[in-house]
Amino acid sequence: MVSEETTTSSVVDEFDMTASCRRSIYILLMTVSVGLMIGRILAVESGTRGPNGQRTPFLSANDRSRWCTVRALVDQGTYEIDKLVDGKDANWRTIDRVKHRGNDGIEHSYSSKPPLLPTLLAIPYYMIQKVTGATLASDPLYVGRLILMLSNVLPMVLYFVLMACLVEKTGHTNWGRIFVLSACFFGTFLSTFAVTINNHLVAAISVLISIYVAWRIWFNKERSWWLYMVAGMSSAFAVANELPALSFFCLLVAGLCWCSLRKTLLGFVPGAALVVTCFFVTNYYAHQSWRPPYMHRGDGIVLGEWDLSEITQLNQSHLSVDLAERLAELKNTIGSETTIQVDEIDQRWVIVNSRAERELAITRMENHLEIRDWDNWYDYEGTYWTNQNRKGVDLGEKSVIRYAFHMLVGHHGVLSLTPVWFVSLAGCVVALRQKGKPLLALVTLVGTLTTVCVVFYMLRPQIDRNYGGVCCGFRWLFWLTPLWLLMMVPAADAMGKRCSTRILGMCFLGISIMSANATLNPWNHPWIYRYLKYLGW
Repeated sequence: MVSEETTTSSVVDEFDMTASCRRSIYILLMTVSVGLMIGRILAVESGTRGPNGQRTPFLSANDRSRWCTVRALVDQGTYEIDKLVDGKDANWRTIDRVKHRGNDGIEHSYSSKPPLLPTLLAIPYYMIQKVTGATLASDPLYVGRLILMLSNVLPMVLYFVLMACLVEKTGHTNWGRIFVLSACFFGTFLSTFAVTINNHLVAAISVLISIYVAWRIWFNKERSWWLYMVAGMSSAFAVANELPALSFFCLLVAGLCWCSLRKTLLGFVPGAALVVTCFFVTNYYAHQSWRPPYMHRGDGIVLGEWDLSEITQLNQSHLSVDLAERLAELKNTIGSETTIQVDEIDQRWVIVNSRAERELAITRMENHLEIRDWDNWYDYEGTYWTNQNRKGVDLGEKSVIRYAFHMLVGHHGVLSLTPVWFVSLAGCVVALRQKGKPLLALVTLVGTLTTVCVVFYMLRPQIDRNYGGVCCGFRWLFWLTPLWLLMMVPAADAMGKRCSTRILGMCFLGISIMSANATLNPWNHPWIYRYLKYLGW
């Protein structure tokens, strides 16, 4: 017998299947996906070795940056990672770090990643250490893998369950539902990133939790305050891990206020405020600044202006007595032993104190010299993040048009690497043609967010147009994955009517699965990029 939900649908399904049978298939597919993720985690291993031949599950500078914070917090009780990144063990070195003055008045190295996520990850590490006695210092490979299972696999199980619930509610055909969930379990880069600590996986899961509770509020007419609170916490946590998700947060607030302004104020706002408070408090505790590290990329406030005639004195390695006194009037930490670092390429002069700490930056403007307080945490001795040291994709794409092409359908293309998203595009068209347009709000939400994010990244300065760095896909859009999956449902239902469209959909899905599994290390260039480079294109 066909389920009641299916028989009342306007879409004709081609084979009988009860809801119970579908759930069994979902569980089977989910089990395979989870097993594959755990297997990859058990096999994950860095290409470097420590002084004693130690191996780790750290795959790039990106995740090592967060691992350093996790270890420093639990083992040393601090966010400072100097002893790890400056040590002899190459497994703990990372370019994703910043340097600034700490509570003791001395410059220290810190992870450049917002500290909230590593702080949360320190909790399972603390528990593992207390229960087993193993540490990231003594057993980095096995402790690290266990943390990855707890922090990545378990949340992904929740993600799969929630997505299955939503697809079961919104889908009308057996083939369509199974197709979308197959894409969810195997055909996106979220499962690829389950082998490494990262913010993209967390953001996508947070977005889906928000959508799930919002769906119950909007369509099931539920008004429990805890649903609003969960929506506030999860959407705010998505923003804490992916800043562009702020657009999603704002649209979600507007939609929930439309449903119930009172419940939004009593539930959503306190939930979001809790996450926002934790984000800024951990950031201030770690860096003595309310602004996260990525907002300390340039010079600080303007302290004064000088005539261009002072350039001759600035080109000396040491400050003259007169110049030192004048600078001391702007900042009292400037002393007689202060030196000057000259950057002739960028026409900049850096004032360094006797402890080799940067104090001021002097930049040549068109008609004057501008003296600013030092605030570029990414500029330190040996840093990678200068125009002279960057290389490869980190130099940025000059052409906006070329960048947009490769972002969407080129070597880092969202659609070329995972063409299953073509079904999501078709889903928008199908949903808009449905009688009564029941999914109009979802189409509007997904279309607006996708357009805003794509345009945002297209219009970034050249230095930021780097395709997300060395990565298996355009990772900055991964947080939209659950929304694109939901938008796939109407088209998947329609495709199930014909054999030709089913075959096309399976081809799209097969290529997507191949891309998601083309590398065991997600911190590698996409397979399309690698092959084009090999061919000299």
